[in-house]
Amino acid sequence: MAAIQLTSANFDEVISSGQLVFVDFWATWCRPCMMMGPIVDELASEYEGKAIIAKINVDEPGVSDICGRFGITNIPNMKLFKNGVEVGNVVGAVPKNTVKTVIDRNL
Repeated sequence: MAAIQLTSANFDEVISSGQLVFVDFWATWCRPCMMMGPIVDELASEYEGKAIIAKINVDEPGVSDICGRFGITNIPNMKLFKNGVEVGNVVGAVPKNTVKTVIDRNL
């Protein structure tokens, strides 16, 4: 299962869903983002039913406002949300276990 794709239209609804939501802020031109992409998709399969694993392309229309709200200045930047509130953050290309530790701590 691949991570779900968020847009500016559905971002707030998804992060406020009541489930733990992991969001990967990425761009097509970002080489470290491309390294993290397959890892994020693997996490989507591993956490199916436990957490929502999602991606949002920072270059899509309206997403710059979301980046501003959450202080996204570098990518890849992965944030965890519970009920619309940020509860965790991972910046940069990191090993899968690093990301899993942050997710597991918030489940």
